[in-house]
Amino acid sequence: MPGKHIIAVGHAALDYVYRIEAFPSSPTKIRALDHIASGGGMAANAAAAIARLGGDVSLWARIGDDPSGAIIRQQLDAVGVGTTHVRSCAGVSSATAAVIVDRKGERLVISEDDREFPLPADWLPIADIQDAKAVSSDLTWLEGTVAAFGAARSRAIPTVLDIDLNSGQLLSKVLALTDYAIFSAPAFRQFVKGGSDEERLAALVHSGVRHAGVTRGAHGYLWMNRERERGLEPAFPVAVVDTTGAGDAFHGAFAWAIAEGLRDEECARIASAVAAMSCRGLGARAALPTQSEVEEFLATHQSLSAPRA
Repeated sequence: MPGKHIIAVGHAALDYVYRIEAFPSSPTKIRALDHIASGGGMAANAAAAIARLGGDVSLWARIGDDPSGAIIRQQLDAVGVGTTHVRSCAGVSSATAAVIVDRKGERLVISEDDREFPLPADWLPIADIQDAKAVSSDLTWLEGTVAAFGAARSRAIPTVLDIDLNSGQLLSKVLALTDYAIFSAPAFRQFVKGGSDEERLAALVHSGVRHAGVTRGAHGYLWMNRERERGLEPAFPVAVVDTTGAGDAFHGAFAWAIAEGLRDEECARIASAVAAMSCRGLGARAALPTQSEVEEFLATHQSLSAPRA
């Protein structure tokens, strides 16, 4: 494949997102202010973020051969994500979620995954990895991740791992194949032993990853790399509508920036901007920005802790 191709491996879903005024104090009936059926899933959302930035991206994932699966594929196609290797599995229900969002952007997520998805990854086009500039995964499909990351490592192609609480015991099976290990704050606390955040990052880098980082919401992105560079990329203030998929957008933008050959600090700044901008619309993909929109945003916005002139 020509150009700076990126492969994302993992989860694709369909989110039904409802915006309400406020969460009730007890069970009742309330009317939604707005609603949307939105593509979801960590890897799928990351791929959508890459596509919106103008990246050439393919998703390697499994969906069901049901109406929800057809919508998932349609929405990926619409944003420009390659779906040739999104496999529709017979007799399996696609992953779905109900997402309830209040006026402050706080969420309640109720998700369901069919546990009958076939696990083998022997159908994946592993040879395509030789033409990729980055391979990312959300670790929801261990077999697919190991196959893709193993092939990428043998070809010196950067691998980017999105590590959330669902990673659990799977993390130890993939971390040795990971170049960029990016944790959510809860996963970082649970899975990485140590004292301070800086000490935990140093331990990860010492273990062999090229770059270790933790996304901390409004507190920014803290990172460290093998070259002994480190940084704290502050978050950008935006009018938040919905934080659904912000972490996925961060990971997708980070992988896109890696494929563009940017330095770690530049990757972190772009990813932070994309994550913030994605929070300005309902659902995970409604507000994903283009490259030109990100450039304009960075030129006109300061991060939360950036010095004011």
